[in-house]
Amino acid sequence: MNTAPPGKVGRQDLLRVEVRPFAFVLPTALVTAQGRLEQKRGWLLRLETAEGALGWGEAAPLDPADRPAVAAAIQGLGTAIAWGDLERLLPALPPTMAFAIGAALGELEAARGGGADPWLAAPPSAWLLPAGEAMLAGLERLPAEAWIQGAVAGSLPITLKWKVAAAGDALERRLLERLLVRLPAHGRLRLDANGGWDRATARAWADRLAADPRLEWFEQPLDPADQNGLGRLGCLVPVALDESLIQRPVLRRQWGGWQVRRPSLEGDPRGLLHQLRQGAPRLMISTAFETGIGARWTALLAAWQARGPTPVAPGLAPGWLPSQGLFVGEPSRVWEEASRRRASR
Repeated sequence: MNTAPPGKVGRQDLLRVEVRPFAFVLPTALVTAQGRLEQKRGWLLRLETAEGALGWGEAAPLDPADRPAVAAAIQGLGTAIAWGDLERLLPALPPTMAFAIGAALGELEAARGGGADPWLAAPPSAWLLPAGEAMLAGLERLPAEAWIQGAVAGSLPITLKWKVAAAGDALERRLLERLLVRLPAHGRLRLDANGGWDRATARAWADRLAADPRLEWFEQPLDPADQNGLGRLGCLVPVALDESLIQRPVLRRQWGGWQVRRPSLEGDPRGLLHQLRQGAPRLMISTAFETGIGARWTALLAAWQARGPTPVAPGLAPGWLPSQGLFVGEPSRVWEEASRRRASR
């Protein structure tokens, strides 16, 4: 998608604003060191110009405690607002609300620029494995296509992401050995502790895996507050920050290692799109379980990441979302599905 710099297009346009709530339950709860994610709730946004052009967005915090601030921001929009006023509001909005508005405005910018079919498909995703002993069953459920990823020269390798620090460490260490036996020589492994390891545990895992070329990175191995520990661990093995970037956005400019970027949680996505189009390295694009509306942006950004200097498999969690109308690629169908579900309650 080609978008103009924020604030440069249609600043005087009056935009009609519509919002619809949505909710869904994950087919399988996602267990991490921080707890369980079983459902997601949020709001879909539709902006419409006087000419009838539509821009779509999605605001859906993962933390329920963040929903009141988003609800208040939605209430403040009213039913119509000038484009320029929306741009000025963006920096002060909750990040998930800023994502919704930035995504919708970016789509309107692309439409006004005459771009045809601006959306790109994401490259093959990493495969998310469940925590604990369920990981073994998750391996068996991977489709045959997963195991041949990377077999063709120039394609991204099969990449497995396993949630760790969610069960006993001794058990997880034994499970690791079984996982390594299954992972092909050309495969890649991401271990996501969600901040659940202490330094000693992380160091023990690093000692085991530092010499294994299949290790892609440790993802948020330590508490986001332990920046010194994360930096030291990064001297032993590749470390990718995730929750640290949400809690301290300044690290998106300061951390030189890998970054797990979850666009729907961090604000206006147009800036990240610009970075990726300019070739920013070591940014991996990850889902936060979006509907089909938000997922279009996740896929677009992942596609640009794959074209850059450090291409890797995005984290789109295939198989972890329901196969229902909220997750199709056509925004109007997602919008109508949200309305239908609300009416059926």
